[in-house]
Amino acid sequence: MSIPLPFHKRGKRAQRDQARRDWIDEKLHEARIVVADVVNHSDHLLRLACNILVQHGETHAEREDARILLVVLDAKSTGRIDRSRSEPEDRR
Repeated sequence: MSIPLPFHKRGKRAQRDQARRDWIDEKLHEARIVVADVVNHSDHLLRLACNILVQHGETHAEREDARILLVVLDAKSTGRIDRSRSEPEDRR
């Protein structure tokens, strides 16, 4: 962490903040494209896009829709098994 000095240029902070905002806007745009074309993208990529939209979505409805899609993807996934349920015993 740097110590703010009296001769430190304040313009660099504004440039950095603008670059960060531009980067987030670009990632939001890409996430919206992925979610809009659900059929042609993998579940992993959809999860990444939904996580971005949940965290940085512009409206409450967009964030909520992304959260619901995450729930649907989790329910669809075979790799996420509820381990608390007991397995049926093998009767031979």
